[in-house]
Amino acid sequence: MNSSKIKFILEKVFRPERLVWLFPCLLIVPNIVLFITEQTSVISKITNVALPLGIYLLLMSSSRKVGRTTLYCFILALFAAFQLVLLYLYGESIIAIDMYVNLVTTNPGEAAELLGNLAFAIFIIIMLYFPPLLWAIALVYNKKYAEPSQLRKPRKYGLIITAAGLIALTLCYITVPGYRIKRELFPINVFHNMYTATKRTIEAHHYSETSSQFDYKASTTRDKNLREIYVLIIGETSRADNWQLNGYFRTTNPRLVQRGESLAVFPKALSESNITHKSVPLMLTWLSSDNFSDSIAYTKGILSAFNEAGYNTAYFSNQRRNHSYIDFFAAEAQKSEFIRDHQRGRRPPYDTDLVAYLEDFIANSPSNKIFIILHSYGSHFNYKERYPKEYAKFKPDNSSQASPEHKPELINAYDNTIVLTDALVDDVISVIEKEQCISSVIFASDHGEDIFDDDRERFLHASPTPTYYQLHVPVVIWMSEGMKASYPTFFSAAKSNSAKDVSSSSSLFHTLIHIAGMNTEYFKPELSLVNERYKFPGRKYLNDYNESVELSGSGLREIDFVRLDSAGISRQPFQDAR
Repeated sequence: MNSSKIKFILEKVFRPERLVWLFPCLLIVPNIVLFITEQTSVISKITNVALPLGIYLLLMSSSRKVGRTTLYCFILALFAAFQLVLLYLYGESIIAIDMYVNLVTTNPGEAAELLGNLAFAIFIIIMLYFPPLLWAIALVYNKKYAEPSQLRKPRKYGLIITAAGLIALTLCYITVPGYRIKRELFPINVFHNMYTATKRTIEAHHYSETSSQFDYKASTTRDKNLREIYVLIIGETSRADNWQLNGYFRTTNPRLVQRGESLAVFPKALSESNITHKSVPLMLTWLSSDNFSDSIAYTKGILSAFNEAGYNTAYFSNQRRNHSYIDFFAAEAQKSEFIRDHQRGRRPPYDTDLVAYLEDFIANSPSNKIFIILHSYGSHFNYKERYPKEYAKFKPDNSSQASPEHKPELINAYDNTIVLTDALVDDVISVIEKEQCISSVIFASDHGEDIFDDDRERFLHASPTPTYYQLHVPVVIWMSEGMKASYPTFFSAAKSNSAKDVSSSSSLFHTLIHIAGMNTEYFKPELSLVNERYKFPGRKYLNDYNESVELSGSGLREIDFVRLDSAGISRQPFQDAR
């Protein structure tokens, strides 16, 4: 085909006026999908399609230089593509504030693993939005402009549709309780969320200044010569339903099960967040979902409280640094190490590698009083990369494709990660047991995970709206014989409370303070799981806007509430026990 024929085809097919119609139609695709997926009123759905479509048509017909206008709207195409990837992954919801924050706090390795498994979806979306942008570049390069007469019809329809959208918007504010355009209308909501995420990121970067004056005023009530060791193991993405200790049919906890009645297991524990950069800070501070937004930048973590009480403290993590509050709390320890910093071409560390750091710290501690936090990599996707071959108990486990048809292999690999976590917790208990002192080990996961569990075909965690599987987490407490002998009510209370409902986000800080016999004005004894008078605080969820909401307003669906009910887990709203 010669150049003259190519030029003829380009002039006949890729005319500027056609792009005026095509580009708005592509930009509105996410709005149409959201019309189907979101559980909002019909009038708000109509507004979410009509108003943006009308404005897109007006924008594209505002100038003869259609190519230039299209390129100016590149950011809209980028958000549309991002939104469609999100909908492919989670099946609902807009680009959340926390998703933007995740872009800053997720390490490149994790991102690469996830994106590698979304390659097909990303390819389709690139093919949807990239050609019109190339078309626009060609129009600009060749100085091809639309005729004024060719813009009249799209401008006319743009005005009509925009007017209809404005009427629908007015009706939304009149008839839909709590309607807010900055939350309900795409893409205005994603711009607003990006702005909010930027504010949060800037606030976090100033944490050292804003928290400098915070003081727990913590002290110990016990003899300073009394040897005490307390360990908190933070699980990652471990869901309670896959723990044998919680009744799972598979032997995912072969070692912990052998410990039998020496453990207090809490099968009715829920997290108040489904995302690490919020769930872990909730676990490590006195904060609740009610005051998280106002106080997180001004609060120090539990390591500071133990420092003030005279403990030798350490934080060993198998995560990577991500410049979030978790890193800042880790830095409060007298010894803080992220063991992946030492990888240097070796295989990635497994969670069980943390045990050697624990042993070494205890052996060289100058103090009789020791508090250590171990932050695992746990069951974070890609599952099959989280354990050595000898822990591949369930097979086949070699698939890492994020698709429902690969669910059996994904579940096998996921369950193998729980087997490794079981080994980690048991190894830690064995190390502490040998010290023959007053001691305790607590395990709690930050959140759970979706693995194509129902018709929604949801996968992973940190979605804009949670599910039962993302919130139901394992919590386990072990105490040494010395602890049981010296403080017998602690273990008996823990065993008694194990049948009760628990918020891991609300109770961990207070449980650790209580076990260690510490005083601080921030301690709430009624939230301690080792208190005979423990009081269940009720259920709340820290949503994307850092608002504390009841489970009914969290985005959980009826299928999630059915699962909660079948597990005997209370939906009782939060009673502000703090």
